[in-house]
Amino acid sequence: MTEQTAQERPGIAAAIVVQDGAVLMVRRRVAEGQLSWQFPAGEIEGTETPEQAAARETSEEVGMEVTALKVLGERVHPKTGRKMTYVACVVESGAPYVADDDELAEVAWVRHAQIPAYVPYGLFDAVQVYLDAALSR
Repeated sequence: MTEQTAQERPGIAAAIVVQDGAVLMVRRRVAEGQLSWQFPAGEIEGTETPEQAAARETSEEVGMEVTALKVLGERVHPKTGRKMTYVACVVESGAPYVADDDELAEVAWVRHAQIPAYVPYGLFDAVQVYLDAALSR
């Protein structure tokens, strides 16, 4: 079997969920290289839009219902080679918990100043710009 390119593999949708001055992050049970803490995320399935996938993954992973507001940007992730779509989301209901304990070890609400400790290699520019504005209110 040959290695699939980013174009051949399903894209990944990441939910950027902001509430009460913090962004929701999850710690994967198994790190992907340097990636340990990240946003709720997963493969876009079938005919789903990235917005639908981000909302579904948030529900499956952390038990919260969210609504997608807008796509912040897309890129091929430099560490995983996967096509990523980052989606700003708003909480509709629920409090986060590890709903998928096969995949996740921990959830956290992360304040703006704490982001570098959770993601030392930095965030995608479009996400950083969004969080700079959303978390400074």
